[in-house]
Amino acid sequence: MKILTRTIKEYFPAQNTVSAHCDGPCGVYDPASARIAAEAALSMTKKILALDPNDQNHATVNSLSRFISIKEEQAQLAKTELLVLWTDYFKPPHLEQYPDLHDTFWKAAKLCSAIKVEINLEKAEELMKVINKIHNIFWATKGREVPFYSAS
Repeated sequence: MKILTRTIKEYFPAQNTVSAHCDGPCGVYDPASARIAAEAALSMTKKILALDPNDQNHATVNSLSRFISIKEEQAQLAKTELLVLWTDYFKPPHLEQYPDLHDTFWKAAKLCSAIKVEINLEKAEELMKVINKIHNIFWATKGREVPFYSAS
């Protein structure tokens, strides 16, 4: 691999040094994807809790398993989206401006894990509140006010 890299550098030498402050081009980050996934997990939690636990017909059991699968998938997606935002977008100057930034993201990630493990409406609602906070911090770092809204 070193030989290939060296050969490429020999044939295509860089004229300038380049740098970036994040892994992707600026502007591709947005906490909206985490909000959408967390809201789907919240919705599935509500649907699970609305089922009659004594109703064991095939349709109810099928719905329960589908709701659980979607809840877990969406909670994991929310966690992934939050972790990418936390580790790739936010930098030390943001932490200086928002000293509780790490704790906020840690709490959000832990809530995503709890939502996968449990059927807990309070934790699903709390995740939405924490994502709202992250949303406000994110857009403040960009000097913009973007309203937080939910689909339901």
